[in-house]
Amino acid sequence: MRGDLPQLGQDPRVTYRMGIMGGTFDPIHNGHLVAAEQAFDDLGLDVVVFMPAGRPAFKQKKHVTSGEDRYAMTLLATSDNPHFIASRFEVDRDGITYTADTLTYLSEMYPPNVELYFITGADAIAEVVSWKDADKIAELAHMVGATRPGYDLAHAKRAIAESPYDFDVTYLEVPALAISSSYLRARVKAGQSLRYLTPDQVTGYIHKHQLYGVRPRRYGSTAL
Repeated sequence: MRGDLPQLGQDPRVTYRMGIMGGTFDPIHNGHLVAAEQAFDDLGLDVVVFMPAGRPAFKQKKHVTSGEDRYAMTLLATSDNPHFIASRFEVDRDGITYTADTLTYLSEMYPPNVELYFITGADAIAEVVSWKDADKIAELAHMVGATRPGYDLAHAKRAIAESPYDFDVTYLEVPALAISSSYLRARVKAGQSLRYLTPDQVTGYIHKHQLYGVRPRRYGSTAL
């Protein structure tokens, strides 16, 4: 068992539920954290593991901040929550990151009384049917689609309904998901504050390591 993954499944009489928060986290923000917390409460999860993607398959032609930086920010953002864990599993793996491979590894690592809940954005749910080894994903994990209020789920629900695979999907409406990582990156580049959009520790890391085109801060400035 990897040291940064939770110990679950010890009592064969108990069913354990492990949430897996997948994403690029470039950077992680409060929307991710609120979605994970809501999934933890609403679905009765025992823990939520945040897994920054190493080399995201769908972003091979886009610039992505290094895995080390994205993992470090994720660790900072989750460190004060006792039922959140940040894992390096996908960052440390060689090759392109595929959700099916991660779920296969976890299902082989844990006993059958540990259920996997893969948490992602509702927009990604619409695409999951076309992901590599989608049949394995449907078999190995419950899917949790987090969406902002007012988001039209018709496309995602239709894609799942028309899929040849038997996906089990729960949708959660999360107000904080109006925030996006691309929005944060644009604000940093424009020299605007990230206060209340991501934990202050993450903002501090972004400034310290000059990520996303951060501008030098003026002497005496308290803006984050």
